[in-house]
Amino acid sequence: MPEAIDLAAVLASIEQPWQPRTVAVLNDYDVRVVRTHGEFTRHSHPETDEVFLVLSGSLTIRLDDGEVDLGPGQLYVVPKGTPHQPYSAEGAEVLLVEPSATVNTGDTPSALTAERRAV
Repeated sequence: MPEAIDLAAVLASIEQPWQPRTVAVLNDYDVRVVRTHGEFTRHSHPETDEVFLVLSGSLTIRLDDGEVDLGPGQLYVVPKGTPHQPYSAEGAEVLLVEPSATVNTGDTPSALTAERRAV
């Protein structure tokens, strides 16, 4: 019997910020959740767009031509190849949608590069 995915429970299990968890797979795309806090690595994804949907808290996406501020229930799509840097002063819980093979730090590996972890 199918079971619903409890996003709050998955998010509560994440001990460190910027360590996404894959909660579902849709065709060749991962639906991921992540807790954020502070600055993330500036990076881009040359081959894919990236969807950010803020579930709680606030998230700023720094782009070359300005910033996008997101609050709960707000969504932004970073176009493929666009350098961006997520930032959250107080922390946020975010849902991401991107191809399953996408590395969280894109073309800029760093200490925050995370392995794909499905729950």
